[in-house]
Amino acid sequence: MPPAPAPKPGRTDPAIIRNFCIIAHIDHGKSTLADQMLRLTGVVDARAARAQYLDRMDIERERGITIKSQAVRMPWTVPGDNEEGAEPGTYVLNMIDTPGHVDFTYEVSRSLEACEAAVLLVDAAQGIEAQTLANLYLAMGADLHIIPVLNKIDLPSANVEKYAAELAGLVGCDVSDVLLTSAKTGVGIETLLNEIVKQTPAPVGDADKPARALIFDSVYDTYRGVVTYVRVVDGKLSHRDRIKMMSTGAVHEMLEVGVISPEPVKTGEIGVGEVGYLITGVKDVRQSRVGDTVTSQHHGATEPLGGYKHPNPMVYAGLYPIDGDDYPVLRDALEKLQLNDAALAYEPETSGALGFGFRVGFLGLLHMEITRDRLEREFNLDLISTAPNVVYEVVMEDGKRIEVTNPSEYPDGGKIAEVREPVVRATILSPSDYIGAIMELCQTKRGVLQGMDYLSEDRVEMRYVLPMGEIVFDFFDQLKSRTKGYASLDYERTGDQAADLVKVDILLQGEPVDAFSAIIHKDAAYAYGVMMAGKLKDLIPRQQFEVPIQAAIGARVIARENIRAIRKDVLAKCYGGDITRKRKLLEKQKEGKKRMKMVGRVEVPQEAFVAALSTSGPAGDKPKK
Repeated sequence: MPPAPAPKPGRTDPAIIRNFCIIAHIDHGKSTLADQMLRLTGVVDARAARAQYLDRMDIERERGITIKSQAVRMPWTVPGDNEEGAEPGTYVLNMIDTPGHVDFTYEVSRSLEACEAAVLLVDAAQGIEAQTLANLYLAMGADLHIIPVLNKIDLPSANVEKYAAELAGLVGCDVSDVLLTSAKTGVGIETLLNEIVKQTPAPVGDADKPARALIFDSVYDTYRGVVTYVRVVDGKLSHRDRIKMMSTGAVHEMLEVGVISPEPVKTGEIGVGEVGYLITGVKDVRQSRVGDTVTSQHHGATEPLGGYKHPNPMVYAGLYPIDGDDYPVLRDALEKLQLNDAALAYEPETSGALGFGFRVGFLGLLHMEITRDRLEREFNLDLISTAPNVVYEVVMEDGKRIEVTNPSEYPDGGKIAEVREPVVRATILSPSDYIGAIMELCQTKRGVLQGMDYLSEDRVEMRYVLPMGEIVFDFFDQLKSRTKGYASLDYERTGDQAADLVKVDILLQGEPVDAFSAIIHKDAAYAYGVMMAGKLKDLIPRQQFEVPIQAAIGARVIARENIRAIRKDVLAKCYGGDITRKRKLLEKQKEGKKRMKMVGRVEVPQEAFVAALSTSGPAGDKPKK
């Protein structure tokens, strides 16, 4: 196949532009399909091709998941004799490859705003998953045209008829409209590209109006500053134009404008319906906010575009540098990462045990894990993260309401009327054989069944209301193990409810260590106290004096362990002789230990913090990977 023609300077006619995204669950072949499209359209030649081409981060390639959505421009020529009935000619396809995990839904929702159609990709051996269903509803809510595709039809375990019927029922089309492909072998990819051209509406906008472009992503480049990715809605953006960010009013000169194909390619301008990038040389990361509208400085637009609804963080955790001198580095790193990951929220925090750090809000546990990995790799930091927790609201008897994002903010004095915890509506899709196991798990997690529907004879959709604090740790792990990996989970925040929650403090020698405190349900408090006391007994080195480790709710101690003192053998020099001599030496040692205990402080080593906090949730289980 001849190499793809380079994008020509100047505007592209909106009638030949097709903007679409791919939505699919993890491991349903999304990145492989994107690789095949890049190869077929000729934008990546065989020599430069590699698996998961659009997954640029090491973490994405290691874990085999997509974390960042990536935009790429591809030329595609529809032949005159195509069976799909698409108009022959050369078209410009702007594809956005999106993540599949529920923790990166915000990436998906932003990508949908830049498109007119979505390719719904489903594994022919597994069927639709709960998280794909959630993304499908997002796409329908954004009024996108849905193109249903069944992938991996070459697998021996593929059940094409069954899952094609299921997919057609969800989208509301005929079974014959579901496209069959194998991204691995390349079967059906050309047909899919022709169908994308035929079914995707051309972008609508006014080329003569003042320029308006929506920022849907941005990234920080050490040498060039902030690189902003935009979708042009009206007008055009040209090289050397002076542009204005409508929310901040900041004005910049465009040093470069271009498209991604799949590497950045400079063009003279980008017009209606095009997806491209802008470089202004700005190093201040706050100048380019996702969801902002870009317009011209002179005779610019007065009405900004809709933008995005900012997501509420689901899970909070403290991030602290192991070396206190790295605090400014961590602050700059979070600023730059927030530019690339707009769902991240953070604020400064101080801990008596861990020093200066940040309280960071995440969309879920995988999001938290990936963020910490990226901070450590991309900015060369060593971090401790505290156990994740959700936001509680404490209502005092005098009517005062306190928002608690951290156990240390939990009120100690005063009478508490009630504690309210966030709840989520969870959707679980599973083979019907595992209904009993799922119900048992949800009941132990204080869940309430809202409804159940059969999608087919042997696949069921269950809807539960669950406390969020119960699902942020090991719920996903347990769900997968009880259903042999077949169940899938999606959840969204629905409100809050009153609950019987308590704060468990861990005391070392009578002094509370704020980093180990947790807010948990009364029924789980004893198990958490015993688990943490036992774990710290093994992790904290023995001192010259005996150290009690206690778990307490308020003033009531619920669990205790002792770290025995290191004792010098003071009787070593007594070889025989009177017992009173030995007793005198032991009493003298005892007095010394008592004095030491009054002045001695227990230093908790960093390794103990890392080991106790990185692997434990309230139930002592590892968080989900």
